Amino acid sequence: MTKFKGLAMLGFDTIGWIEKEAPAVGPNDALCRPLALSPCTSDVHTVWEHAIGDRHDLILGHEASAEVVIVGALVKDFKPGDRVIVPAITPDWQAVESQMGFSQHSGGMLNGWKFSNVKDGVFGEYFHVNEADGNLAHLPDSIGAETAVMLSDMVPTGFHGANNAEVEYGDTVVVIGIGPVGLMAVAGSVLRGAGRVFGVGSRKKCQEAAKYYGATDIVNYKDGDIVEQIKDAMGGKAVDKAIIAGGDNDTFDQAVRLVRPGGIVSNINYLGTGDFIKIPRVEWGLGMGHIRVTGGLMPGGRKNMEYLARLIVNGRLDVSPLLTHRFGRFDDIEEALLLMKDKPADLIKPVVTF
Repeated sequence: MTKFKGLAMLGFDTIGWIEKEAPAVGPNDALCRPLALSPCTSDVHTVWEHAIGDRHDLILGHEASAEVVIVGALVKDFKPGDRVIVPAITPDWQAVESQMGFSQHSGGMLNGWKFSNVKDGVFGEYFHVNEADGNLAHLPDSIGAETAVMLSDMVPTGFHGANNAEVEYGDTVVVIGIGPVGLMAVAGSVLRGAGRVFGVGSRKKCQEAAKYYGATDIVNYKDGDIVEQIKDAMGGKAVDKAIIAGGDNDTFDQAVRLVRPGGIVSNINYLGTGDFIKIPRVEWGLGMGHIRVTGGLMPGGRKNMEYLARLIVNGRLDVSPLLTHRFGRFDDIEEALLLMKDKPADLIKPVVTF
């Protein structure tokens, strides 16, 4: 194999199929071929919102389950033919930032996010994985390839929102945005013991899924100000935690207005446009309200994938409601990506399995 095909960002607002030379495989690395792929709203931000700047001939995608094709000489735990989960975030584990506990930023801000950011992504017939022993996870036999692809990004990002919010037993939690990531934030909050969970979203398909994952209340932002709706439902009281999984830069304003003193606003939304976010001065306690605002890229790596896979293997988590649109050929990834861009009412997540 000397060349392979991939779906790439050709420039701002333009995607297309290209051929590239096969990437070199270093001693610690692996070359994989996808078994299942899924496009993400992040791909949409990258191409059509210009969120990370101009990119030319950059293969897109960061959500995949795969089969190992080649491994470097120093790779110990994986061999050709192994089925694997590929995390969206593949850090450099020897970097100082990784030793500080922020592997997502190994080598610089967001640099653990390599696929379709600083190197070609997974929407190719083959793709490269750095530090294979640390960044791949064995795919259990009981998990299918299309289920596994949800472990790449949707599950860990949503759960990271709940973890950063430090959801505790009995907490009242608001999840703003109940697309696939927000739905996993609902599921993660429930698993962490939330007592009441508000899911904020307008699409009926997502509302139904949020209830399936444990949301006790659904709020439609099209019915009026969500702060007023939630506080009315709470009898005027504030909530304990807010997780932002959708919306825009102004959504922080709403989240801070909802949270009690000492509460947490946890952002896992990719802010693709604008220069600043809005935090209301008075509701933030004039800067002294002990309302913590945090935002974090999901952790990558093998351990996280393996632990989350246990939830599926042992029946703690069912991701099947996320998979609303299925495709069966590699070339269908283009149609699936455009579907993610247009977001029809019945869409949660498209997946391509081949």
